[in-house]
Amino acid sequence: MEYNTERKDLILPEYGRSVHQMVDYLLKVEDQEERNTGARAVIKLMGQLNPQLRDLEDYNHKLWDHLFIMSNFLLEVDSPYPIPNKEEFQSKPNKVEYPKGVQKYRHYGKVITTIIKEAAKEEDPDQKESLAIMVGNLMKKTYLQWNKNTVDDVVIWNHLLELSEGKLTRPEGAMLDEMKHIVSQNENTNTNHNKRRNSGKHKSKKRY
Repeated sequence: MEYNTERKDLILPEYGRSVHQMVDYLLKVEDQEERNTGARAVIKLMGQLNPQLRDLEDYNHKLWDHLFIMSNFLLEVDSPYPIPNKEEFQSKPNKVEYPKGVQKYRHYGKVITTIIKEAAKEEDPDQKESLAIMVGNLMKKTYLQWNKNTVDDVVIWNHLLELSEGKLTRPEGAMLDEMKHIVSQNENTNTNHNKRRNSGKHKSKKRY
């Protein structure tokens, strides 16, 4: 008896060992036309075994690529598509570069930091003051989403001044909107769940 552990590894296991054996047989066929006929038959079988591939773009092209991969790119047949090479499929993807630099006040997020940079470019003094107040309110709201305590407006104005590199300052007499700590959606959900659970406990008490 021959165990699978004693057999060679399958290159594309989703097609099963039988298809791999068919591909190995095609490699031994010397007649070109016979190999072409056999390859088309194997492609048809591969499509039947994996019908989900039909949802992919260029479905038949994908099957032919898989055929060459299973042959370790050694099969010589007339393909209706460009024959892939081994290096193309074994090449490593390009390294994804992570953003460089650490944001000092992470609770404001990258979006608000970008907004501050754009607002700092405003040249009209009146418009710039309006933008400073709008951004300040947005920063205060975001601050309270991540910090359960209240925040002094002076802290927000100082952060705005620092993040804008001194280009956005507090307009004279300007006040930020009054805001209470904003309870997150998860906190609301947990609170309501606990209320319902406690309410159910009271109702289920038996009277003696």
